[in-house]
Amino acid sequence: MANVNIKFNGKDFLLSCEDGQEDHLEMLSNNLNEKFNSLKSKLGNLGENKLLLITSITLMDEYFETKKKIEEKKSEIDKLKTKFKELKELVYNYKDQKDAEINKLNNEQENFKKELESLNNGYEKIIDDASSQIEEFINKNNFS
Repeated sequence: MANVNIKFNGKDFLLSCEDGQEDHLEMLSNNLNEKFNSLKSKLGNLGENKLLLITSITLMDEYFETKKKIEEKKSEIDKLKTKFKELKELVYNYKDQKDAEINKLNNEQENFKKELESLNNGYEKIIDDASSQIEEFINKNNFS
């Protein structure tokens, strides 16, 4: 345990704290002393006990207001997390739909390619057959 000499309301106090917490204890006591002196200058000297009580209530009020704001911010963050999850789900659903559409279009394109190749092969066969028949006709009728 470490000991820290604290000055509060013009009086010295020796306080103990965990090792390494000395600076933090001094900061807290300085803040308390500033609040106390500020209220003392605003309200006048009402007596040390009453000023300590008012200072404590003021600090507790600040504490609870801060705590309330933190809870509100946590709630806002939770709402944002929920909205983000919903948005993320929408994005993934949209991506899945577009991937499905792309796959469908790719399949249709492949089918069209095969159909075109089949038609092309059919037309080539028709042209080859027609050419062969014309050649046979010419050869039979000796038009050469």
